Amino acid sequence: MSHFIYLVRHGEQQDAEHGMPDGPLSGRGIRQAKLLADRLSGVPFTGAWHSPLQRAEETATIMTASMPSLDSKPSALLFDCIPSGPTPDMPHAFDSFFGSVTREQIDAGEAQMADAVSEWLTPAREDRHDLLITHNFVIAWFVREVFDAPAWRWMGLNQANCGLTIIRVRSAKPPVLITHNDLGHLPAELRTGLPEGQPF
Repeated sequence: MSHFIYLVRHGEQQDAEHGMPDGPLSGRGIRQAKLLADRLSGVPFTGAWHSPLQRAEETATIMTASMPSLDSKPSALLFDCIPSGPTPDMPHAFDSFFGSVTREQIDAGEAQMADAVSEWLTPAREDRHDLLITHNFVIAWFVREVFDAPAWRWMGLNQANCGLTIIRVRSAKPPVLITHNDLGHLPAELRTGLPEGQPF
């Protein structure tokens, strides 16, 4: 039996470039969510969950509007977070990222992601297809977990707004990353949220 996890980063947030911590989707974010919903409309989803933050909840509402049998539920395990802190083996290029991050934020993120992995990155007794609408760092942590990479390795893994990552969890074998940050459903002008553009 296979457990497929479809990880989606929320659509583009309005005014995110002005430092707003949360808010509604922009016009582009709405279009991103609709196009991704069209792409996934044939998937036999067995469940859907989203981060309680507004940008993720609006993405979930738009996506499930075209999937009448699917009701997305909020989950605190999908909140935006800092999944781990600096480690001795972490490249020094990442040191500056943690300049304003507190120990409390790191501890909370580590606990959250341990619970999230236990909740979803597990085998199923029958084929499952679960949709998780969340944030960049959360998705990066799941990908890091699949490869059993060092704790710091989630850093530098980036996912575009409404990019699609799919993980397959199996009972007797390690999990498999099927695709990461797939943007085939988005035209170039809607590929936002990455440090480097992906025009092709």
